[in-house]
Amino acid sequence: MAAAGGGRPPGPDSSLEPYVQTRIFKIIVIGDSNVGKTCLTFRFCGGTFPDKTEATIGVDFREKTVEIEGERIKVQVWDTAGQERFRKSMVEHYYRNVHAVVFVYDVTKMTSFTNLKMWIEECNGHAVPPLVPKVLVGNKCDLKDLIQVPSSMALKFADAHNMLLFETSAKDPKESQNVESIFMCLACRLKAQKSLLYRDVERRPGRAHRLELTRDANGKSACPC
Repeated sequence: MAAAGGGRPPGPDSSLEPYVQTRIFKIIVIGDSNVGKTCLTFRFCGGTFPDKTEATIGVDFREKTVEIEGERIKVQVWDTAGQERFRKSMVEHYYRNVHAVVFVYDVTKMTSFTNLKMWIEECNGHAVPPLVPKVLVGNKCDLKDLIQVPSSMALKFADAHNMLLFETSAKDPKESQNVESIFMCLACRLKAQKSLLYRDVERRPGRAHRLELTRDANGKSACPC
C-alpha cells in the first residue's frame, strides 16, 4: 500500500532535533600602528594579503568559522586601531568579554617591540582576567635584512609574560600556515578551557564534559600548539 502524502521520504522530524548553537570566541589584536595587525586578520580570515590598507579607525572585525574536533566554532578577530586618536572612544568596547589577546610587533621596528609593555599595561588596566590566553606575534619576518628584534629577545619577553611566541609574515604566502596556527592555537586552548566547565545536560546530567584532544595517525595533537 502506498504511503499517504508521498512527497517526502520518511526520516527524523527536523523540528525535534536539538538546536546546536555555534560558539563564538572573541580574539582582539593589539599593537602599534603599521605592525601588520590588519594584514594578519586578512590572512587568517580570507587567506589573502590586502593590496592596500589604511589605518584602522576605532575597531574593525572579521570572522572565520573553523571546525575543531567535530565542533564548529566562529572565531571573531577584532582588529584595533594603534593610534591613540582613533582608540579613545572604543577601548572599553573591544576589551569587553574578550576571550583571547594577540599582541603584535614589527620585527623591523624596535620601538614597536618596546611599546608592548604599554599595550600589556592597557590590557591589564581593563581587567582582562589572567586566564585569558595571550600570544606574542612578531610580524614582517620576510624582511630578513631589516630585522631589529632578535628572536632570543622576543622569546625572553614572551616567557616573562607567560605567552607563546610566533614569528611570521602576513605578506608571505608561504607563511600562511603559520598565521593560521596563531589563531587556531588560541581557538583550541579556548575550546579546552570552555569544555572543562561545559555541562552536557542531555548526555550526562550534572557532570562536567572534559575535552580530549584528538590525534592523527602519527600521534600528533589536532591542536597546532
